[in-house]
Amino acid sequence: MKFKLCETSRRDENPLSPASDHKQIMAARDRAGKTMAKIDNGPREKLMRYGAADLSDEELLAIFLRTGTPGMDVMALAKRLLAHFGSLYGLLSADIRPFRDIGGVGMAKYAQLKAIGELARRYYRSRPCEEMALLSPTITRDFLESQLAEQEREMFLVIFLDSQNRIIRQNTLFTGTLSHVEVHPREIVREAVRLNAAGIILAHNHPSGRAEPSRADKMVTERIVKSCQLVDIRVLDHLVIGRGEYVSFAERGWI
Repeated sequence: MKFKLCETSRRDENPLSPASDHKQIMAARDRAGKTMAKIDNGPREKLMRYGAADLSDEELLAIFLRTGTPGMDVMALAKRLLAHFGSLYGLLSADIRPFRDIGGVGMAKYAQLKAIGELARRYYRSRPCEEMALLSPTITRDFLESQLAEQEREMFLVIFLDSQNRIIRQNTLFTGTLSHVEVHPREIVREAVRLNAAGIILAHNHPSGRAEPSRADKMVTERIVKSCQLVDIRVLDHLVIGRGEYVSFAERGWI
């Protein structure tokens, strides 16, 4: 009997036994619970009490990440990621390679972050047109960056507006190569007339990342403005979108 009891005791201590597995699972759950409790007592509680707009970038990111890494809580991880990539834009637009330089950040965390960025872009696209009034240059820029900033080819997008600056429709009318897109003003005017638009906003991206307009950009904008004037349609702006930067023709006084 003593031998059997001793054998049972050893079996219970075996790290591969069901009892040991259960202890490890419970310990992991306890650690995860403590991490989530920290979020509940910090950013998440703050969001519920004051609203999401009151949270810092680090706090919002911590809520999405949910857990930290061994030796680093989730708030510290959020701060480290933002410091490493320089901004939310840099973080959410990065590919997998830079993440390999950050210890403890694996594929799961990378997938979470890519999903956040894509969800934000789809949110903008899914909003009903009648709800989207471009009331300020900031709103316009944010919207266009969400559509164009990460495209790998040059794309020329036109937003068609009614007299209250509400979006009637947005169309990517022309798609080009890495460094060039061919634009036809006549097609823009034809679509604007068909939609009974009162004004339009032009936008295209520079996949190189630099937003400074080229001479060709300025020339095609001038041609579009002149064509639209013939049918009494206003060209409110032309924005060139780079990576983390933009140029507005209206802000520079070119329109």
